[in-house]
Amino acid sequence: MPRVIGIDIPDNKRLEVSLTYIYGVGRKLSNEIIAKLNLDPNMRAHKLTGDDVARLNGILQTDYIVKGI
Repeated sequence: MPRVIGIDIPDNKRLEVSLTYIYGVGRKLSNEIIAKLNLDPNMRAHKLTGDDVARLNGILQTDYIVKGI
């Protein structure tokens, strides 16, 4: 399972749905983040590279206020 800001997101779900498992991230915010990072919202989370996870962590920590971090 990919670990984003300390939360294990489900790896068998589409990325736009997996990110909603992070407290404070809904479908709208998930799609906004995916668009900023030029990722495919339909890809499965287990296909994220280490670089993709690092970029997700970075954008969530700097640009968004997410509960639990």
